[in-house]
Amino acid sequence: MVNPVHLRTLLEVIAHGSFAAAAVPLGYTASAVSQQMTALERDTGVALFRRSARAIEPTEAATTMARHARKVLTDIDALLAASTTAAGRPGADPTEELRLGIFPSLATFALPRLLGSAGWNDLGINLRISVGEPHQTIASLQSGNELDLALVFQVGQSGLGWPGTMDRQWLGDDDFRVVVPASWKIAEGAQISAAQLANMPWIMHHAGTSDATVISRLFASCDLHPRVVAYCDDFNASLHLAGAGLGAALVPALAMQQRPPGLVVLDVPEIRLARSIFALQLGNSRSPKVDVFMDKLAAELRKISIVP
Repeated sequence: MVNPVHLRTLLEVIAHGSFAAAAVPLGYTASAVSQQMTALERDTGVALFRRSARAIEPTEAATTMARHARKVLTDIDALLAASTTAAGRPGADPTEELRLGIFPSLATFALPRLLGSAGWNDLGINLRISVGEPHQTIASLQSGNELDLALVFQVGQSGLGWPGTMDRQWLGDDDFRVVVPASWKIAEGAQISAAQLANMPWIMHHAGTSDATVISRLFASCDLHPRVVAYCDDFNASLHLAGAGLGAALVPALAMQQRPPGLVVLDVPEIRLARSIFALQLGNSRSPKVDVFMDKLAAELRKISIVP
């Protein structure tokens, strides 16, 4: 029989690309992760990884198994959540409050999809939501009496940190896109170099913010020193300003879900950047319903190509 714990470990290994990297969020050693994957291969009778001295590579069988594992684990978590509700005292409220901190673009473009999905009302989760930037939600979670779960993002090594007492679960990577006004007459999806954008007007984050620091370093690495015509930390506003012809912008794919007219997305090979989305909890606050919520949210993110 396949151990569900091994399936969860498989998902982390594929997401992080190595046994050592997967061990960190799981709280295991790299050796323990390797042993679990060996046991899973033995139980299923298929090779899941091609191993070499320097790296591991998931096989097609591993990718297929991971796709089915997500659904199986979600069903298991839902069953546990339902059992928890059923085991409650007679007459008790069957819903469980979940105090959620979430960043704006995730609250705008992903959470409503989950709230409107089939079966959401059957989960017995009553959300109390606080929308804010990652540093705000992490502080609220750390206080211990304001939030149960914080959904945050980190752009590169942007300096965003959290205490080791918090459990971290990776939910996906949100790739940035280079967008320019359609009035510039560049074809959608055209591959161009950073040098071709060097003299164009740009909409940038305010200097000093973590995103601005990472983006500035990326641009400097490809010798791109933008001519800034606007400073804006709101991606939705940046998109509309770009669509109106003001300048180019770098925005995450999540914010492109309601892309305004007048925009063209370009492929600039030198500009590769993503923000990683994490769910944070205090170590003693895990519950089956929280796990169900995160699994369901990850499923919605997969539908909009945020999770591979």
